Amino acid sequence: MNDALYKVRFLGVAAYEIVVPDGRHILLDPFLTGNPACKVAVEDLDRVDLILVTHAALDHLGDAHTIAKRTGAPVVCGGEVSAYLKAMNVPASQMRTTAWGMRLEVSGFEIQTVECRHCSGTTAPDGSFVSGIPLSFIAELGDGIRWYHPGDTSLFSDMRLQGELYKPTIGSLGIANPTGLSDSKPGRKLTTVLSPREGVLAAQWLGLKTVLPCHYTDPADPLVIEFQNCLSEARAKGESVPEAIVLRGGDWITIDATGKVCRI
Repeated sequence: MNDALYKVRFLGVAAYEIVVPDGRHILLDPFLTGNPACKVAVEDLDRVDLILVTHAALDHLGDAHTIAKRTGAPVVCGGEVSAYLKAMNVPASQMRTTAWGMRLEVSGFEIQTVECRHCSGTTAPDGSFVSGIPLSFIAELGDGIRWYHPGDTSLFSDMRLQGELYKPTIGSLGIANPTGLSDSKPGRKLTTVLSPREGVLAAQWLGLKTVLPCHYTDPADPLVIEFQNCLSEARAKGESVPEAIVLRGGDWITIDATGKVCRI
């Protein structure tokens, strides 16, 4: 791969690895172990410079504690995730706790923390329950490329304001339900917290040029197909919509300095 390009690997569900041209690596919501779509093991990660965790759900928090201890990478997260990681013996010195509106510089990256609409909680090793406020991130990668990563969020009107203020150019939106994960709860989910039609609105309000639907393990998921159909319908009506790229676990894309996105 050309070293002048930004490279992004989809690891399944909502996990991504981003590599910037100078070689630094960011991990987003690193759910690897137990992720049916992930072809990468923790031991395969040669370099990690920054870990971003949106919230404490297993399919987002994932292997953050193992990777942080193995690599020494700092973790940007909310207070409940920080408490959990500390209980898992990740050094407190690696934590950068953040909240909505806070802008940070960590490992040479500027990270804008923004509001999302979801929930966050998990059980600590001692059996206690920790909960907090879920986060979304806009990561400044360089060359005007700004990556929006919400983890999970429902639709809310201030996405328009986030688009106006921070101008994300590319990002992921969770519009499906991962298959292959155990779920013994009553009933079934018809959508995740962002339906395909709502996902189109979110992408438009945020002003994304490229959107990567996520939160799935199978790219042929009916909700992923519905999202693509909703985009096509909006485009046919003359609405401005982003390019959508649907990836399988392990797929890479590149982004050049102009923001052009290509599959590898």
